Amino acid sequence: MILCCGEALIDMLPRETAAGEGAFAPYAGGAVFNTAIALGRLGAPAGFFCPLSDDLFGAQLRAGLDASGVDHSLSPAVDRPCTLAFVTLIDGQARYAFYDRGTALREMTIAELPELPDTVGALFFGGISLVGDPCGAGYEALCARAGARVVMLDPNIRPGFIRDEAGYRARLDRMLAQADIVKLSDEDLHWLMGDGEIDALAHDLRARGPQVVVITEGAKGARAFWSGGVAQVRSQRVAVVDTVGAGDTFNAGFLRALEQSGALTKAGIAAIDDAQLTAALELGAKAAAVTVSRAGANPPWAHEI
Repeated sequence: MILCCGEALIDMLPRETAAGEGAFAPYAGGAVFNTAIALGRLGAPAGFFCPLSDDLFGAQLRAGLDASGVDHSLSPAVDRPCTLAFVTLIDGQARYAFYDRGTALREMTIAELPELPDTVGALFFGGISLVGDPCGAGYEALCARAGARVVMLDPNIRPGFIRDEAGYRARLDRMLAQADIVKLSDEDLHWLMGDGEIDALAHDLRARGPQVVVITEGAKGARAFWSGGVAQVRSQRVAVVDTVGAGDTFNAGFLRALEQSGALTKAGIAAIDDAQLTAALELGAKAAAVTVSRAGANPPWAHEI
């Protein structure tokens, strides 16, 4: 099972009422939640871990996981409200305002971390769950328990959400050293590594520990940097409705392809080849193209690819 560890929240997406008034509609979301949903829909053995509120929004999150075939048995029910993220779209790009103080996500404790069963073969981390404490410390501690399991990390950096940049960067440095696969957008790469050519920055990032570094560049496509060179695919041409969940879906496609090829193990990643990486990039790009072609984070099912 691929266990996705990170935020589950409610995206309040902009809509317009019949009377022409601006409004927000609640949709189950969160970067890591979206990746879990996409994995389940693509047919992967998917699991999800995050404390889930026992309020109405928590029920909505559980229903979404169930509908997509995602195991959430490791996610405890807690008496804390659900995180809300109000989304606005500027030139098709999503901008977020988070309300997460005292929530099921933000106040997660070490005691709420699960014991990882043997059925978990890979762990995925990322998103805003790594920014604040105590939840960030909790997910970092869970990553440290990965052992022989593959770890993929996508920080999905939200600069406006970061209050302690030095502390956040230090956490990412520690988790990067433990990760086998790291995926970043080109914007995230520059935030993390500074100015420079993407190729050079990606190779510098690999030197910190990851075997594979994946960089997505929007319409330009995606590249995977590894010991054998660089694999690359172009993005799929579609009419973009919005970009909510695009990177999350890409992650799921990438992981699903590696799982299908038998490469999603420590030994498999160490021996990975260009054909496997290219196939993983292609499935990630195809899945993300479906997501951006429709409103909200609505990843495709396997039959839609």
